[in-house]
Amino acid sequence: MNTQQMRLVCDIYKGNKKEGMYLYVDKKEGLSRIPDVLLTSLGQPSLVTTLMITPSKKLARANARQVLDDIGRQGFYLQMPPTLYPLDPALAENSKLPWSQ
Repeated sequence: MNTQQMRLVCDIYKGNKKEGMYLYVDKKEGLSRIPDVLLTSLGQPSLVTTLMITPSKKLARANARQVLDDIGRQGFYLQMPPTLYPLDPALAENSKLPWSQ
């Protein structure tokens, strides 16, 4: 199905092992297509919300088209926690400097 026309009712789960990690799945399929290793790394899943996703839907930290494509292709979309600090080599170098000069 073309993602331009696709609408999908998604359940969004969070786990108890990693703050900010969310798993989007087709409501009809639930967690049935999620690999065991991913479920283990997520921890105990708990339902956060259910929502209708369309390609034009605005999501806080995910691209709706990518969510729909991933769910269609592999059965889920995994939203990872945000990076708290950018991996900037200049910052890493500065962190090696002594605190008092």
